[in-house]
Amino acid sequence: MSRRLRVALLAGGRSSEHEISLASARSVLEALDPERYDVVNVAIGRDGRWALDSGPVAGRLVPGSDPGSGPAGTLPVPADVGTLAALGSVDVVLPILHGPFGEDGTVQGLLELADLPYVGAGVAASAVAMDKDLFKKVLRDSGIPVARHHAIRPGDAIENPFGYPVFVKPARLGSSVGISKVHDESELEPAVALARRHDEKVLVEEFVEGVEVECGVLGNRVPPPVASLPGTIDTLEHEWYDFASKYDEGGMKLIIPPVLPQETIELVQRRAVDSFIASECEGLARVDFFVRASDGEVVVNELNTMPGFTATSVYAKLFAASGWSYAALLDKLIELALERHERRSSLEF
Repeated sequence: MSRRLRVALLAGGRSSEHEISLASARSVLEALDPERYDVVNVAIGRDGRWALDSGPVAGRLVPGSDPGSGPAGTLPVPADVGTLAALGSVDVVLPILHGPFGEDGTVQGLLELADLPYVGAGVAASAVAMDKDLFKKVLRDSGIPVARHHAIRPGDAIENPFGYPVFVKPARLGSSVGISKVHDESELEPAVALARRHDEKVLVEEFVEGVEVECGVLGNRVPPPVASLPGTIDTLEHEWYDFASKYDEGGMKLIIPPVLPQETIELVQRRAVDSFIASECEGLARVDFFVRASDGEVVVNELNTMPGFTATSVYAKLFAASGWSYAALLDKLIELALERHERRSSLEF
């Protein structure tokens, strides 16, 4: 039997998506084949402290061997003694982290400094995809249709150039946290104030009347990445795809494949891959679209470099419908992480 790969599973994190990350990580841990992988759980607290978890990933931190000895000094993060040494001895890292301080290039940069292979997008792609303002600019420059938006930075006047309704959201957050659907001018300033609780930069986005469609992407650069079958989001009794519709039991219905013309489904898949490549992603992503009711145009809304990753999350369901089991997806993602690290190891810096 070949040696088991040692995998560090990072979970938790400082963002408001901490609990979602833990749920994703629990699902990943259950699916990793113990015959193939030796898993080290590293839980990151809401305070940013890293600690080894002695058992399955839970909603609390389990201290390492000597929690009273102060932070470890091998990398610039607060960590219980032994945590970072264990991280340095693994073959590949699975950063199952959502939102700021995990999905935005910060942890990816730390892993690059440590010269560790890791699953998912690199530093630049993670940062660009997290910042919806920058991401839309990259896609527009690449000729990929996106919903129009207006960025409000500190000191800017609060303006809406699109009419109503519009969506107001933090530029760099996920899981529909801090997002409002604004129906008239009286709701605009309170919506911006809510978004500013989470980010200094706020986006006002035009409302696109149409069907919300999501598509998964898997791969590195060579061979080209592949798209899953897309799925349509039916938010049922919810007005839009908010936090409750995403995470409450029965909050939404995913229809795979969507009830759309075959040429539209294929266009969604092509634009998902094109968006993945244009933003320099590798590993995985979920690309969210609107299929506009007026003309059938496929408009990109956003791209998530580490989407919700439980076995029942949209990303996993899309690929399950495309013939990939959850365990096979994880095997492939680890393979892609190792391939990228090996490929880049020959570069001269």
